[in-house]
Amino acid sequence: MSTNQNYIIMDLGLIIQLLSGAAGGNLAAKILPKFSLGTLANSLLGILGGGLGGQLLGMLGVSAGSGGTDLAGIIGSILSGGVGGGALLSIISFIKSLLGK
Repeated sequence: MSTNQNYIIMDLGLIIQLLSGAAGGNLAAKILPKFSLGTLANSLLGILGGGLGGQLLGMLGVSAGSGGTDLAGIIGSILSGGVGGGALLSIISFIKSLLGK
């Protein structure tokens, strides 16, 4: 596999993590409405959390398939991005609620 193909595969994993992070942030806001910051903020925090969460879990070796284009890699990217997006939204919303009181 050439170097350019490796970059494309890594980019595909990151794109999947970012998109699933946005979905995870909005899903977390639907499940926990008191943590919702609005659709745009939920999506942006989810994207940021999806990218960070996916990369952190990948470095720890927790994500399945390490972001490849096989089924395990895609599912791992979706799960790590979604969990990272939901987690960051929940953390930021919780801190915001503590500062607001």
